[in-house]
Amino acid sequence: MTRLFHISDLHFGLEDRAALDWFTDCVRTGRPDAVLITGDLTMRARSREFAAACDWIGALDVKVTVEVGNHDLPYFNPFERFFYPYRRIRGIERLVERELDLAGLAVVPLKTTARAQWRLDWSKGWVTGKALDRTLAAIDALPAGTTALVTAHHPLVEAGTRGRALTRGGNLALTELARRGVAAVLTGHVHDAFDLVMETAAGPIRMIGAGTLSQRIRSTPPSFNDLTVEGKAIDVRVRNLDRVPTPDMQIDDVPPDALPPREPGEPVAPVGAVPDVDPPVH
Repeated sequence: MTRLFHISDLHFGLEDRAALDWFTDCVRTGRPDAVLITGDLTMRARSREFAAACDWIGALDVKVTVEVGNHDLPYFNPFERFFYPYRRIRGIERLVERELDLAGLAVVPLKTTARAQWRLDWSKGWVTGKALDRTLAAIDALPAGTTALVTAHHPLVEAGTRGRALTRGGNLALTELARRGVAAVLTGHVHDAFDLVMETAAGPIRMIGAGTLSQRIRSTPPSFNDLTVEGKAIDVRVRNLDRVPTPDMQIDDVPPDALPPREPGEPVAPVGAVPDVDPPVH
């Protein structure tokens, strides 16, 4: 049995300090086998935000793997964004897109961020052929019988809104991961937790999303996923400071964007903790 803490969307610069301190205490007392961070360490990829994020992650004192989110690519320096996008994350460079081997369980990264895209909204995900091939090769190289989990920042669904896909290449990626028997894909980006099964041409695959530990909440308070993995069985507990039960913390669909629910029909968790005004962005 393996215990994993799955966190996402820390957004240093607009972090929730109380939530971060609480999570640090949970790691200290719970001693998970690893912490999986699925992106958006910072708010605007500023040097001071990365420095704070790297210091906090480095102090966790457990195995960690980190995915990069769309907020972690430089916003204000186009040259750096295109040529040296991860220069500011050097403090934890060894943890970025790091594969973990945990006694019969492997955590394999899948990159979904892009420096540029052929659409105006670069915050959305894109699974390139190169990124997918790299992930599939890592999975194919695992010893027989290994349970595989895949970590990415963006949920791998293409449920478009107003004609725009959430993650380009997501459907193909999910199909290929299902074909290889991946137990679950763990993601962030939407700031609300979920635990869903997606049907693909190669069979069903589980998608598990983590909430946020920042001030930028959507319809749930800050939280993280406490995962217990035994074989391919995964138990998910959404832990939060408000002690809201797990089913009330999870949305029943992946929203078409990463914004607070403001339109009828957008996914809202049963707890319904939607802020009266949109969370800050700077």
